[in-house]
Amino acid sequence: MAIEHKTRTQLVVEAIREKILSGDIKAGDPLRQAALAEELNVSRIPVREALLQLEGEGLVEFEAHKGATATELSAAQVDEIFELRALLEAELLKHSIHKLTEQDFAEAQALLNELETAAAAGDSYLTTGTLNSRFHAKLYSRAERPHTEELVNMLNKNSERYARMHIMQSGGVDRAPDGHQELLDLCRSGNSSKACAFLQEHIVSAKDDIKALLLKMEGEA
Repeated sequence: MAIEHKTRTQLVVEAIREKILSGDIKAGDPLRQAALAEELNVSRIPVREALLQLEGEGLVEFEAHKGATATELSAAQVDEIFELRALLEAELLKHSIHKLTEQDFAEAQALLNELETAAAAGDSYLTTGTLNSRFHAKLYSRAERPHTEELVNMLNKNSERYARMHIMQSGGVDRAPDGHQELLDLCRSGNSSKACAFLQEHIVSAKDDIKALLLKMEGEA
């Protein structure tokens, strides 16, 4: 296994991103560079660079005379983020599905088994983040569409925040892997049109659940 060497900025990006995704830093909270630098034991330079990267991911915004804040969760944004995901991920799957090997399917199944174990243990971080992303990425891995993959990765980092919020609010972590086995089976069958349609439905269904919860929360605010 190759060892991944991460820069100080990458480590700061991951630390701040996890604070936002986990809710330690809430929507609208100010992100003060001096305080973050002290907490993470780094200079302000990697913190500034990290916040700019997270702005590109849609997790942070900069406002004049206010500085950086964690972006607000918005029901209006959910439609755009998840509908773009549905379109782009189906496109990746369409170009990848007929090139997937038995080894790819075996690795995807192993990731799905881990995902189900994490869900059973109530681990929202793994079920909405790392394992979920790796499972889907494996199915798209033969697409040879690097620009589309980059866009999908950015959208996934933003939508993970909504997915994790939904799981924590609704207590639905045990349902997180629903549909993944069926998607994998459709990919194994080589039925591209059915697999892509199922994937789009899977993403849009998640969007509808998350949007309904956000609208309820906004109504109670």
